[in-house]
Amino acid sequence: MTTGSAVVLGATGQVGRAAVRALAADGWEVRALSRGGGRDGNWPEGVRAVRADREDDTALAAALGDGCDVLVDMVAYGSGHARQLKGFADRIGSAVVISSGAVYADDEGRSFDTQGEPGGFPRYPVPIPETQPTVPPGEASYSTRKVALEQELLAAGAALPTTLLRAGAIHGPYCRTPRELYFVKRALDERPVRVLAYGGRSRFHPVHVANLAELIRLAARTPGSRVLNAGDPEAPTVTEIGAAIDRVLGHHSESVLLEGGPSSGSVGETPWTAEHPVVYDMAAAERELGYRAVTSYEDSLPATVEWLAGQLSGREWTDAFPKMAAQYAPNGDLFGYAEEDAWLKEHGWGAN
Repeated sequence: MTTGSAVVLGATGQVGRAAVRALAADGWEVRALSRGGGRDGNWPEGVRAVRADREDDTALAAALGDGCDVLVDMVAYGSGHARQLKGFADRIGSAVVISSGAVYADDEGRSFDTQGEPGGFPRYPVPIPETQPTVPPGEASYSTRKVALEQELLAAGAALPTTLLRAGAIHGPYCRTPRELYFVKRALDERPVRVLAYGGRSRFHPVHVANLAELIRLAARTPGSRVLNAGDPEAPTVTEIGAAIDRVLGHHSESVLLEGGPSSGSVGETPWTAEHPVVYDMAAAERELGYRAVTSYEDSLPATVEWLAGQLSGREWTDAFPKMAAQYAPNGDLFGYAEEDAWLKEHGWGAN
């Protein structure tokens, strides 16, 4: 007996793969849409893979056909995509759309958009509730476009009930910009130390793809117009993350802790580095959806690390993860070992 019909946009991306699997296991009849029309080897045979580019309204309309009970959108971004979905509201029972925790602003208006400015690091409440103010909607940045998406879809109300999931730092296999790469590569390169700014206390709340897929599954079963945070049951510090990855790989490295921010250049900076903690309140998801995480950060790490090591085997990390390489290029090499060694020597540590 099927739960209903589901259409997943961006089905072969990192989150889409897990969401299709979770929905199919829950009894949904799933159409998995992607530009290539490919399949994940872990999907059951009943999942129907469909080639469709969400930027092509005609192709999307054809893929929707007579409609679906729930549409899950991994790639919606900005008011244009929101209007596109609203245009198909008569064919969609409800929607679940991935947003981002980057939408939040602190009480002084600082956000992820301002953290590179002097004094621009946001100081959020711990944990951040969904009632925390956001940046204004607009086209200026990733954050403002996600807010525009949210506001446009929420304005649809009962015409298209939409659950927007404000995801934390997404982790797991198939990520194009995996933060865990920072420590995995260092361990594989047998680096003996890691330099961590802000005393290694930085926290950027992660969410594993399986936990995000569980939230999608629950929201599909309980339609409504709402925004909910999406996070793991814990928000480890960057020091704890580095140590956990070392344990998976049987490596040991010493943490050199800076009490301030990164040194000149990028020594001490990691993909999690932030002056103040970013931790999302999960009480609303637990209350409204009955959400319970299906995995923890540490329990999920072995599969992530194995996948990352496999991607790095026999090639440069910049070839394995070109999007991540481009993301960090403006601020220097993500693995600037020479710069780090020079800094360690200058400060009397000696990396070798």
